[in-house]
Amino acid sequence: MMQTFQYKVRDEDGLHARPAGLLVKCTQSCGSDVRISLGEKKMDAKKLFAIMSLCVQQNDTVTFHIEGKDEQSDCAKLKEFCQKNL
Repeated sequence: MMQTFQYKVRDEDGLHARPAGLLVKCTQSCGSDVRISLGEKKMDAKKLFAIMSLCVQQNDTVTFHIEGKDEQSDCAKLKEFCQKNL
């Protein structure tokens, strides 16, 4: 069963290159498939340019979709990452 959660981006620069790069490192360490969506656009969260193409701004709410054998632990890891870095 897929895990999902929403996160409101607090960084004043939105999801720019540095935090997007850190997010990619975090998601690439996950065994699950991880997607990030903003509105109708859903992208692979393991690819930097896919994340950057969403143009996430401060106060935008993104949704993470995590599916795979480790989805519960990967979801917890991503929530912690977001709180510390976004």
